Amino acid sequence: MDETIPQAFAAAVRQDPTTPLVTFYDDATGERTELSGATLDNWVAKTANLLVDGAGLGSGDTVAVLLPPHWQTAAVLLGAWAAGLAADLGGAPQPVDALVTTPDRAEAAAAWLAIDRYATGLFPLAAPLRCGLPGYSDYVVEVRAFGDRYVPVQPVTGSDRAIVSGFSPAGSSTVRDHREVCRAAAARGAELGIGPGDRVLVDGRAYPDPADWLLVPLVAGASLVLCANLDTGRLRSRTESEKVTVTLS
Repeated sequence: MDETIPQAFAAAVRQDPTTPLVTFYDDATGERTELSGATLDNWVAKTANLLVDGAGLGSGDTVAVLLPPHWQTAAVLLGAWAAGLAADLGGAPQPVDALVTTPDRAEAAAAWLAIDRYATGLFPLAAPLRCGLPGYSDYVVEVRAFGDRYVPVQPVTGSDRAIVSGFSPAGSSTVRDHREVCRAAAARGAELGIGPGDRVLVDGRAYPDPADWLLVPLVAGASLVLCANLDTGRLRSRTESEKVTVTLS
């Protein structure tokens, strides 16, 4: 089993960079976005470069990721972990080194003290914010300026901090290193019957914690069909069209 999240992600991309690794649906807007391993890897690298070269963050710093289940959330989290940063998934507000959120969560995000703040509207086609948000940089505008290859100054290790707050169980503030997170995700995947090669459909409302919708499939070697605002009437047809083998709803 991989000891770090970047190792698990690299293994998923290496298995077949061209096949869908994350497919995202939003049944409220009709959006469908499909990302191959190579495409998601580009977003992850750009995000890591943004946080390191743009925000000046370094190994051991913390990023608050106050975002709902979404493919951009996956890119932000995986980019932060690739850069050796720890993620605050929304526990009790505390000082952090950077923060990423949405405009509708900006008021709540004000409780976090952060020097660098980014916002994304999570729009289809990664469209930029329609109106500027004072005090925030537009994540999708800023991230595009950075390179799609990231080389860490020092490799992430299993003992490096991965999550500082918000990890399952809900409300937990226990600091988890990469090794602990990967082991917990592997155990959760075994409990849910998820294994290598599975295509996992996840209802983001039922499983909002990235520990479930992102890390469990990733560590298990599975691909993800993530659904926001899932229309249950479409579940059967989507399961068939996306060749889903495991459903979490």
